[in-house]
Amino acid sequence: MIVTETFSLRRMDFSELRGWGIDDPRPLFAVMRLCLEHIRQNKPYRTGSLGLTAADLLPLLSAAIEAAPADAAAARAFFEAQTVPFLIERTSNQKGFVTAFYEPEVEVSDKPDSGYRYPFYRRPADLVDLDDANRPQDMDASYVFGRNHHGQISPYFDRRMIDEGCLDGQGLEIAWAKSKIDVFFAHVQGAARLRYPDGRLGRITYAAKAGHPFSAIGKLLIDRGEIDPARISMQSIRAWLAENPAKVDDVLWRNRSYIFFREAAVDDPSLGPIAAAKVPLVAGRSLAVDRLIHTFGFPFFIRSETLTHLDEGRPFARLMMALDTGSAIVGPARGDIFTGSGDEAGELAGTVRNSADFHILIPKAAAPRFAG
Repeated sequence: MIVTETFSLRRMDFSELRGWGIDDPRPLFAVMRLCLEHIRQNKPYRTGSLGLTAADLLPLLSAAIEAAPADAAAARAFFEAQTVPFLIERTSNQKGFVTAFYEPEVEVSDKPDSGYRYPFYRRPADLVDLDDANRPQDMDASYVFGRNHHGQISPYFDRRMIDEGCLDGQGLEIAWAKSKIDVFFAHVQGAARLRYPDGRLGRITYAAKAGHPFSAIGKLLIDRGEIDPARISMQSIRAWLAENPAKVDDVLWRNRSYIFFREAAVDDPSLGPIAAAKVPLVAGRSLAVDRLIHTFGFPFFIRSETLTHLDEGRPFARLMMALDTGSAIVGPARGDIFTGSGDEAGELAGTVRNSADFHILIPKAAAPRFAG
């Protein structure tokens, strides 16, 4: 079932955006150029229900090609000249909400043995994309992937069935990890860097999923009384799983969702994986949004009074770009901040669960459509 939320946009002035005056959005210029290349050479980003299109975005991206801001003030002046900020106001009067994600680094081998037992899989041949034309009438509309078995479409295998070996023998394995928990969290993040015993560094990124709804195991552990809600984080979940090995399968299998990957090179270790917008993620500046509502490539200014550990104790206030999405990112003012790659980035990401104000920056030519 797809649930939509009503909201409105309220036109703002940049002087009203708390924290805007000290932000340095220069890292966005390189990624804006890459977004423009993708739109021109491949295809436009899909339009979300808000109604902003890739055509609306083009004047901003094109102007970024010529811009070379010498400092933070010049970068801010560019966006002030090109865009109008709008506050996303939810009809419920609740603030927006941010979490964070990162690219884990996982120790792997390209051959299985007693130490490396848990595979990362490529997309299976019988996994097909679903839409209203080929989805069976008795299958929930939220399923966008399914299994085509001799022409019959059905739900794909879930996490337990795959863990128990239903894909064995198909040659789908990319690499094998030491830890089932590491594999699971790579699924949650949607990407990972792979560190091989000989020092090689590879990367896997999202290719497809089994189609089953995502179920947060943190909520499950809270509901069972295993972790105090005030302590819930990726770190506390990992600690609980490490302390309760006999219960790991039962907990992980409650999340039936399963992710398949494709291999990718690590051309620039300073950049993150190429995600849904088909450009590399930039640490601290890339945002995952609800793609049913928002269109990739648009900038968002995010302000959170309570999120302070990412900016040395200051409230989080940064201009970011919508470059990714995720199953748990649902709603007009819901975002996931990319914190980078590796363990340090994971420590930063693991405790982000904060209310926030979401401002979308709309290019001036398109802004009058939303001024009311």
